[in-house]
Amino acid sequence: MTSTPNLPLRDTDRVYGKVTRLLHWSIAALLAWQFVGMGLKLALGRHPVAAVFVGSHQKVGTVLFPLIALRLAWAFANRGHRPDHGAGALGLAARFGHLLLYAVMVIVPVAALLRAYGSERGFAPFGFQVFAPQLPEIGWMVRAGDALHGEMGWLLLALIAGHIVMVGLHEGMWRDGTLARMAGRRRAGL
Repeated sequence: MTSTPNLPLRDTDRVYGKVTRLLHWSIAALLAWQFVGMGLKLALGRHPVAAVFVGSHQKVGTVLFPLIALRLAWAFANRGHRPDHGAGALGLAARFGHLLLYAVMVIVPVAALLRAYGSERGFAPFGFQVFAPQLPEIGWMVRAGDALHGEMGWLLLALIAGHIVMVGLHEGMWRDGTLARMAGRRRAGL
């Protein structure tokens, strides 16, 4: 393995560029924070350790949403220049899996925003009011947001786990350099 000091800004047919990698790993780290927090909340309840994560859930989600939107826009702008997912059933499954990941990454914060918009609490992450409190509360928005946000969040975690498992298969069984195209290193010849 050799390092890639001259990594391109944009994606190529061989590697993901600097912007894609920065967005991918930033979103991954922030999602990990979110899932650790929710896992601790489920495991420990109202424990001070869980409160550190849960107390920042809305703020981290607020940062995640524009990063996800930027990631989608960047992926669309690079759509003809990205490494190929391959042919056949596995390539089709990879494309579908990524599409599903993107869709759920959008649905989770949109559901939270729907709930926040309809709520009597309003929405003011970082102290800036985005949505004023709704009085009376818009019940269908809050119920729909409640129903979708958490459940789709756990679906997102399952999809991420599947994504990680597939990267492991690509690296361990097929040794095709998939991880190298996103992780900052590449095999000679890629």
